[in-house]
Amino acid sequence: MSLISFIKEAGQKLFGHKEVEQTAAKADTGDAAAKAKVEELNGKAGEAIVAYIHAQNLDAESLAVAFDGATGTVSVFGTAPDQATREKIVLCCGNVAGVVKVDDGMSVDASEPEAVYYTVVSGDTLSKISKVNYGDANKYMAIFEANKPMLTHPDKIYPGQVLRIPPL
Repeated sequence: MSLISFIKEAGQKLFGHKEVEQTAAKADTGDAAAKAKVEELNGKAGEAIVAYIHAQNLDAESLAVAFDGATGTVSVFGTAPDQATREKIVLCCGNVAGVVKVDDGMSVDASEPEAVYYTVVSGDTLSKISKVNYGDANKYMAIFEANKPMLTHPDKIYPGQVLRIPPL
């Protein structure tokens, strides 16, 4: 298990994370109706993340995703067919607005070397990231391919997005 940090306001807007946070704050005061609403909203958020993962044509055996709106934490479990799929599923969970961290409880069928994660900052390009990580700006396509299908074009990255940088 590992805990991976993400930038809360960056990423796909899959559900109303501000509503979840506000309702969670009410639930902390002992409001029973708010507690029930928090459970409902957390469940819907988890379902939205699973739907997003499947929309990216990613899947894992016994895939389960839970969201805790009070802490902004996604917990993901299941068995991925390979390391790349596992890492992409974790990124799908984390690159969602409202998510601060992902508790990765996934395993893999076929063990491979793990990629490192990189958080995009303003002014970054895949070439620049490639130069820093590989020493060669022309290897940016390796990063692009490693982040497909979440990335649809090499120029479409944004600050706060977390990318996987696979070993060459």
